[in-house]
Amino acid sequence: MRRKLACTSKFADDAIKPLGAPTTPQPLCFNAIFGGSETQRKRSMRMPVIFFGHGSPVIALQDNVTTRLWRRMALRVEQEYGRPRAIVAISGHWLTRGIGATAMARPKTIHDFGSSLPRPLFDIQYPAPGSPDVAREVAALLAPEPVVLDESHWGLDHGTWSVLCKAWPDADIPVVQLSLDIRRTPRDHYELALRLKPLRDAGVLVIGTGNIVHNLPRMNWDSQNCEPYSWAKAFDDHIVQAVTAADADAVIDYETLGEAAMLSVPSPDHYWPLLYALGAADKDDPVVFETRHIEYGSLSMTSIGWWPI
Repeated sequence: MRRKLACTSKFADDAIKPLGAPTTPQPLCFNAIFGGSETQRKRSMRMPVIFFGHGSPVIALQDNVTTRLWRRMALRVEQEYGRPRAIVAISGHWLTRGIGATAMARPKTIHDFGSSLPRPLFDIQYPAPGSPDVAREVAALLAPEPVVLDESHWGLDHGTWSVLCKAWPDADIPVVQLSLDIRRTPRDHYELALRLKPLRDAGVLVIGTGNIVHNLPRMNWDSQNCEPYSWAKAFDDHIVQAVTAADADAVIDYETLGEAAMLSVPSPDHYWPLLYALGAADKDDPVVFETRHIEYGSLSMTSIGWWPI
């Protein structure tokens, strides 16, 4: 009998437990995925890849430059590449020991944040369908790595829904979340992401949702638009330059930047989704930085789109 995924938002050994039995992957046949010639034509182009700097969950209650840019990115996806068959999201808020993918038909909306946040946040629902079929496709692509298909435990955490409720407010595109295995190195995460590339040719949009700079204890909660710390700006600038140059090694080996990296990424969970977006993208995909600023002094809102020609 399959056990539930064990997950947490902290790196505590007593909270992150081994996953249950993995799913036996089935071979993929992308030729059978699309139903009609018009759908095939619209999805003949490879899907883009997006990394969202998702910020505080409070952004789900706001209408600002960032949320409008997220919506503009979503509209560009549909207008230039076709409507995604599904979205595969890698969020900094689903940490597991082992790899899991949500495989339920109706993933629940998870309000995984503290009770001190505004009450209306807890009332938000993002009722997007799931896609067990796409979850199985993800498992097949990651084989022989074992992947647990989670049919009941997790859902859509705020790293995913706080972005998608602005980008795709109708919640009518199926969403699958892929967990972050805390046992793996940054390079391991990047190499897993390389295997997700074929999803883009199957009408699936791969997104990472996290932050390049994410230091909550150093945030100035009283001033959302204050000047960023010098180390935060230096680190954000360095990673932006590395992404622009398609220098994957510089992004993967971010710890070599010393104190700026240590302060900007005190815990790697919000940085890892960037590695998945980078790995799923192609080096020759034109890169656009859709938002480019730091809030509260130490929370990077930098969002990135890789838009294939």
